[in-house]
Amino acid sequence: MTPEEKAVFERRRRGRNWAILAALTALAGLFYLVSMVRLLQ
Repeated sequence: MTPEEKAVFERRRRGRNWAILAALTALAGLFYLVSMVRLLQ
């Protein structure tokens, strides 16, 4: 694997990690909002 290929691979992995982080944060926020709505009813 050339250094250029390795850089592209690491950049893609970093982007994927950020996307997973965003999805998990959104899911946790959704669960939090749903639980707050249920508690306040």
